[in-house]
Amino acid sequence: MKTALIHDHLAQDGGAEKVLQTFLEMFPSSPIFTLLYDKENIVKNYNGHDIQASIIQKLPGGVSHYKWYLPFMPMAVEFFDLRNYDVVISDTSSFAKGVITLPDTLHICYCHTPTRYLWSDTHQYLNELKYNKYIKKLISLILTRLRMWDKTAADRVDYFIANSKTVQKRIKKYYRRDSTVIYPPVDTDKFYISTGEKDYFLAGCRLAPYKRVDMVIEAFKSLGSDYKLKVFGDGIDKKRLEKIANGASNIEFLGRVTDEEKAKLYSNAKAYINPQEEDFGITAVESLASGRPVIAYKKGGATETVSDGVSGLFFKKQTVSDLIEVIQSFSQYNFKPEEIRQEALKFSKAKFKEEISSFIEDCKNKHI
Repeated sequence: MKTALIHDHLAQDGGAEKVLQTFLEMFPSSPIFTLLYDKENIVKNYNGHDIQASIIQKLPGGVSHYKWYLPFMPMAVEFFDLRNYDVVISDTSSFAKGVITLPDTLHICYCHTPTRYLWSDTHQYLNELKYNKYIKKLISLILTRLRMWDKTAADRVDYFIANSKTVQKRIKKYYRRDSTVIYPPVDTDKFYISTGEKDYFLAGCRLAPYKRVDMVIEAFKSLGSDYKLKVFGDGIDKKRLEKIANGASNIEFLGRVTDEEKAKLYSNAKAYINPQEEDFGITAVESLASGRPVIAYKKGGATETVSDGVSGLFFKKQTVSDLIEVIQSFSQYNFKPEEIRQEALKFSKAKFKEEISSFIEDCKNKHI
C-alpha cells in the first residue's frame, strides 16, 4: 500500500520533526508533503528524500517569514493531490491534518496538540504579540476563521493518535474526537549515564516565550553564584533571555549544540529543568535517559514521564519562587541514575515503532 507523510513545515528541528524522522525510518519510500522547508534542514535531516512543498515555499519570504502567510495555509494544504495514496499519515500540531483524501484512503493523524494559538493558548498568544490593539483585533478575526477551518480539518481525519494523555483530553474537548495515546519516540540509545562531577543545572529547547525559560533565568539570578545554569538552544526569545540574564556570571548560554554535545550536557548536569507545560516533552525524557532527574512544572506531559521523588521533582505553581524552593531542596534527595534511566526506556523508538505498526494494521482492518 502506498503511504504519504504530511508535516506542517520543515523550517525548524524539534520534537515533531523527530517523530517525522521515525516515520521515515518506517516508511522510507514515502514522500513528505509540507507547507515549506528550510534547505539547510533538508540537507541535514532529509537528504535524498522526496520533499514536496506547497506554493508558500516559492512566495516572497515564504520560508524566512512564513507566518505572514498564515491565512493562506489551509488553502495550501488542501492543494496537495493525494489521490495516488492508500494511507496518509499526518504528523501535526496545526495544518497538516486538513489534507483532502479520497473516500477509500485511510488518514491517520499523529496529533502533537490541537493548534495551541487557536485553542488552549489563544489569549496568551495575542497578548504576547508586539502590535497595537487594532492590529491584534485584526489578527483575532483571522484566528476565528482559522479556528472554524481547524475544526473542519479535524473532521477529515479517520483515526487520531495523541502524543500524550494531556493531548488526548484536548482532542476530545476541542475536536470532539476519540484518540489513542502513543507516546513519541525518544532515541534513548544516544544518551548515557556519566560518573563525572555534576556542578550545573541544565535548561534548553527551542527558545520561545511559552517555554518559560525566562522564569528559570530569573530564578538563577536570585540564587546567585553557588548555583550554575547552562542553557542550550536558539530561537526568537534568545535575545530577550540574554537581556534578562544581564551578564550574570552563573548563567551560560550555549546556543545550538550537536546531538553529541547535548548528550554530554544532560549526562553531566545535576538536573534538567522543565518550567513549561509541554504536550509531551521529549527533552525531559532525554534527561531521564541520561540518568539525570528532571525538575518540572506539575502540568502537561511531564506528569506522565516524571515520577516525583524517583526521577525528578515537581513545582506546583509556575512561579519563580516555587522553582527556587525546589532547586534549593534538590540536594536533600538521593536520585539513582539507573532507576531514572529505566523510566525513560518506556518511551524508546523501538516501542514507538511497534505500537504505530500495530495501530495502523488495526485501522486498515477497520477501514476495509
